[in-house]
Amino acid sequence: MNATRNEEFRAYVAERRPALLRTAMRLAADRAEAEDLLQAALAKTYLAWDRIEDPAAVDGYVRRAMVNTQISWWRRRKLEVYPTDRLPDRPVEDHTDRSEMHDALGRALDRLPERQRLAVMLRYYEDMSEREIAEVLGVSVGTVKSTVSRAMARLRELY
Repeated sequence: MNATRNEEFRAYVAERRPALLRTAMRLAADRAEAEDLLQAALAKTYLAWDRIEDPAAVDGYVRRAMVNTQISWWRRRKLEVYPTDRLPDRPVEDHTDRSEMHDALGRALDRLPERQRLAVMLRYYEDMSEREIAEVLGVSVGTVKSTVSRAMARLRELY
């Protein structure tokens, strides 16, 4: 890989790492595993960087690499877990609160109109700026601000 492509990759990682880490957090059990997952996906992306022609497709490539890696890890880990007649000495951490919150948030977002849902997802899940969202949605920055504001007010109303 030449120096220019190397620098392009570094710039991409510097810009998109926070959003990609949030995606990894949704796939992994904890932050450490999410960081490992993102690192593994970025390593695969680095190896394929010269073959990725469309810059808009890079996020999708990294996300697909994360999903595939997580599935591989899950399959490997599945073989390490064996049922037993003995109960563990310590209680196992329960993630039901986190999954219930995730489900409630998903239901709340589903109740928003599509434009508001997209604006909220891009703003808070993808950590895009209002200007970036305006470009993606083809609207003014003011429209983005008011759309996100109305969506957040509606979410507060619902929950």
